[in-house]
Amino acid sequence: MQIWVDADACPNVIKEILFRAAKRVAIKTILVANQPLQVPASPYIDTVLVRSGFNRADGYIVEQLQAGDLVITADIPLAAAAIAKGAYALSPRGVFFDQGNIRERLSLRNFMDELRSGGVDTGGPPAFSQRDREAFANQLDRFLAKR
Repeated sequence: MQIWVDADACPNVIKEILFRAAKRVAIKTILVANQPLQVPASPYIDTVLVRSGFNRADGYIVEQLQAGDLVITADIPLAAAAIAKGAYALSPRGVFFDQGNIRERLSLRNFMDELRSGGVDTGGPPAFSQRDREAFANQLDRFLAKR
């Protein structure tokens, strides 16, 4: 099992949690981005630089991941693609996506996208909080304990 990180929009505090977890449980963690990233030296942490462009990092992750891998992303379509391949997905806010909730999340995301494209101001997500960080760390720890 490997952890794949949609790293362009992933908060730095979440990356730090992932770096510590990778070292602690000796699990390969790959951060995929379209800009260079600084990561600690570790045999368990790698980066992949993809060309700039819409969903290039997402496409790379979907191509490379295997069933049983974990994808860290706030991107609902990427989470859905990962789940369709038998992988798991966890948002930086600590929401674990699975077969039971991904369709609902994808439908809601598509509905909100339609509203926005129709000119409705739906606002953005709330600021990333300490509670979000803790929820992510707890979900990650539970997931890794089962592996």
